[in-house]
Amino acid sequence: MSRLRLALGLAAAAAVPLGIGAACFSERAGGPTFSGAAECRVPISVIDSMHVVVAIRTFAFVPDTITVPVGATVTWVNCESPLIEPHTTTSDSLGWNSPQFAAGERFTRRFDVAGEFPYHCEPHPFMVGKIVVP
Repeated sequence: MSRLRLALGLAAAAAVPLGIGAACFSERAGGPTFSGAAECRVPISVIDSMHVVVAIRTFAFVPDTITVPVGATVTWVNCESPLIEPHTTTSDSLGWNSPQFAAGERFTRRFDVAGEFPYHCEPHPFMVGKIVVP
């Protein structure tokens, strides 16, 4: 490897912000990209028993099925590349319908009654998930 290539490689590595290794990435883009949402950098989905985060990564809800107690809130965070079109979280019945939200944006809903709540992404109906409230 030439000295110039080595110097350029080291300079590029030094320019990468700390914490990017734990970021969310999308396989559908031309290369790894980063969503700056704080929840995308955290490898866990449960903030506490009353607040759960569902990441949207590579055109999927992660995790796709969660169980929360009555009164808990669920926050969906779009961890896709900024180049990927926005997503929604839309109840399969008439429970809720978020607006479209782009990379780094989020939508939160509180679940005040027991039941099973299947949902999908309106523009990408193959993206499905379920909230279970025992």
